Amino acid sequence: MADAGGAVAGTTDGPDALLGAMDLAQKVGQLFVVRVHGHRATAPDAADERANRSLHGVADAAELIARYHVGGIAYYAWTRNIRDPLQVAALSAGIQRAALAQPVPVPVLISTDQEHGAVTRIGPPAALLPGAMALGAAGAPADARSAARIAGTELAAMGIRQNYAPVADVNTNPANPVIGVRSFGSDPKAVAALVAAQIRGYRDAGVAATAKHFPGHGDTAEDSHTGLPVLDRTRAEWEALDEPPFAAAVAAGVGSVMTAHIVVPALDPSGDPATLSHRIVTGLLRERLGHRGVIVTDSLGMAGVRKKYRDDEIPLRALLAGCDQLLNPPSLPRAHQAVIRAVRAGELTEERVDRSVLRVLRLKQALGLLDTVRGLGAGLGSGGGAAVGAVVGNPAHLTAADRIAERATTVFTNRGGLLPLSPAGRRCLLVTGADPAAPTGAGTAAAPTTVLAEALVRLGFTAAAAPTGLAPTPEGIARAEAAARGHDAVLVCTYNLGAHSAQRALVDRLTATGVPVIAVALRNPYDIVHLPDVTASLALYSWSDTELRAAARVLAGAAAARGRLPVAVPPLFPLGHGLQYPSVLVGTGAEWRRI
Repeated sequence: MADAGGAVAGTTDGPDALLGAMDLAQKVGQLFVVRVHGHRATAPDAADERANRSLHGVADAAELIARYHVGGIAYYAWTRNIRDPLQVAALSAGIQRAALAQPVPVPVLISTDQEHGAVTRIGPPAALLPGAMALGAAGAPADARSAARIAGTELAAMGIRQNYAPVADVNTNPANPVIGVRSFGSDPKAVAALVAAQIRGYRDAGVAATAKHFPGHGDTAEDSHTGLPVLDRTRAEWEALDEPPFAAAVAAGVGSVMTAHIVVPALDPSGDPATLSHRIVTGLLRERLGHRGVIVTDSLGMAGVRKKYRDDEIPLRALLAGCDQLLNPPSLPRAHQAVIRAVRAGELTEERVDRSVLRVLRLKQALGLLDTVRGLGAGLGSGGGAAVGAVVGNPAHLTAADRIAERATTVFTNRGGLLPLSPAGRRCLLVTGADPAAPTGAGTAAAPTTVLAEALVRLGFTAAAAPTGLAPTPEGIARAEAAARGHDAVLVCTYNLGAHSAQRALVDRLTATGVPVIAVALRNPYDIVHLPDVTASLALYSWSDTELRAAARVLAGAAAARGRLPVAVPPLFPLGHGLQYPSVLVGTGAEWRRI
């Protein structure tokens, strides 16, 4: 069903007409958003076909749609959906062709978690934008909106029209194991402004944003992927700290809100996770905040939602709580049948199913999916590939990402005015320390110490990378200590550093050499609490190539130091701390310029 220009013709029926044409199984299918293995909609590789048969009892995405009528498909790198932009666009087009070939042709709402920063599903050549806490450090709603508009424009070019971002959680717990730098910060008012700005940016790009994780995951001490966290706040504390960003999201017209698998006794004393709580989902999100859009669960395969009830009970309870989209149940065949059985047994009315299906269809209509689905990878010979290439990772997007990352880089300490560094004064640098894997497997092409060292070389320094890993061995620490003595300054990358960790021992040994040590916190700004003796320190909030190269420019004075902490780092630094200095002219010749 493609037109001459490579477009996939869609249904012109509105939501009510489509709903009226569906039988119960088709309606129930529209409520599910699931993953599928493979980089094509049909003819998958053998390993992907095996994975799909094991998970869903089907071979590929096209068969998944035909059998279960799913309303949404979520892309992940680990399900091998993502190779490059052209392939993703072609996959999306193939999925839409399969959907529109059905007796009731309903486009699929394709989604992913492209938060940027620590959670980045699609890497280069797509633009790598600063994540939420970096945007909080930059402190400008205009930057947040611009980042979302760029991210959304690139996602839409690849056929992805729902993004599970922004994170609206207020990170008030430095030890939070799952949110952390995924949050904009610890100030509810500032987080609310940035959440609203991102929702508007995604809407500018024709993508539905998803504010998550309601009613707020920012002060939990357990990861809901592996356990059932408890948010131990009073109702008044929740209203003051956690509610404002979600209220701002609703006021900004957010397309969807994702629920959290957490228990909040002050909001619902039943012990049910929020995803399954009528008091929280309907009573607070629908009635108190007035959200009229879609409500999507967090993954139903996570431990947090599976502690209290059986897997086949959970979809029904989520719908009864007020959710509309059911994300990644452990078994789609069982979940799909469980909802149908519940309707036939009178446990769930078909009218209740209809309300959720209409919300999903109206979101698709608002995105233009019910008019025409343009698969920009389906007709590459008709210009589809050129269109994707002109959008994803284009120079304007990459430049904007660079500038925002520079404004986010936050200098904590700068003893003796060591920064900005100058090739004339301290030319010979050693870059050592942690080399974490790329954010969610997609964010950084090379090891962070290598990227940072190479960026400094381009700025006129002599820089060598000598990584020691996340858990340096005594031998590795000794080698780094010996290497430091031959350099003018040492940059040591840290990653989730603890008070008694081997990373801390490495930094202590480096500072004992007497060579100036600059600590570069790749992820959590809280690392600096454990490094009181370094000469200078800064936070990046993520470790993609974009942030690392921006940090090099700030270190060299090619970009100004402007970032301010969006969280408090007790007992050393309050919210809003950040040392400032202007950019300076460095180097000579065509390679050197004010950046």
